[in-house]
Amino acid sequence: MPGGRLTHDERVAIAAGLAEGDGYAEIARGLGRPTSTVTREVARNGGPRGYAADRAHRATTRRARRQQPPLGADEPGPAGNAEQRRVFVEEFAAILAGAGIPRMVARVLSCLYTTDAGALTAGELVDRLRVSPASVSKAVAYLTAFDLLRRERIGRRERYVVDDDVWQRSWESSARAHLAWADAAARGAVVFGRESPAGVRLAELAGFFGRLGDDMSGGPSDAEVADVLTVTAALVHAGVALRPATLGNGLDWPATRVETALHDAVRRADLTGPVVIRRERGGGYRAIPRLTRTQRTALTALARSS
Repeated sequence: MPGGRLTHDERVAIAAGLAEGDGYAEIARGLGRPTSTVTREVARNGGPRGYAADRAHRATTRRARRQQPPLGADEPGPAGNAEQRRVFVEEFAAILAGAGIPRMVARVLSCLYTTDAGALTAGELVDRLRVSPASVSKAVAYLTAFDLLRRERIGRRERYVVDDDVWQRSWESSARAHLAWADAAARGAVVFGRESPAGVRLAELAGFFGRLGDDMSGGPSDAEVADVLTVTAALVHAGVALRPATLGNGLDWPATRVETALHDAVRRADLTGPVVIRRERGGGYRAIPRLTRTQRTALTALARSS
């Protein structure tokens, strides 16, 4: 029945559907089951080409007899029973999934994080989560890419480990990603033109993620803020666009210091006071008052007529 264990007759129907070339969704509709149930059943029992109803039913019966402990059940805890720990693991996974982490990835991370050792093999994850090896493999690849776990080989076996500083590394990875988004958006604002609607949106995006990335990284130092203010004042004083080399000569700064200060000034508009620093298409930088084009045009006309 839907929601319970698959019966032998249902497994026969799955095998027949696979033989006919039916998709998982079509087979599931015929059984009145979720597509994920059929997908998981086939994946755990030989795949679409190797699935056999009798063999799958016997394997499931053997697994049930082994009475595999639920998630976290083998981990002693100061309070609560095995069921409470199992429920917590799933609740924690749901919270992670709600924050945007894929559901399967969240379950793997939650399972690893709530073991005393903070490490499990692929086989142990498959047994605890009751999912296919392919599902675990994809989740592990995702977590590894984001530096949320590491692989550790013990003899011929490989296990996956979450270290105590996993969240710190995740935070640092997010900060780097935000700064990369800010840099890309700033380049896009130049490409589309900062006065265009797309350019304005991209410039605002660059400013937001630049501030967020810097704040997550500890924020700019006093010396970095001072350099941003200096190049801003220099551009305001010049009144025209200047290239980094020209600024460096005027300030008697090395090229790397000028380029870093200009980069920070463009990305961190909150540090440049009543002006914004914009990079021109020709490679120069200009200080522009925080006024709309209409306001600047009107004020220029008034100044000329007075």
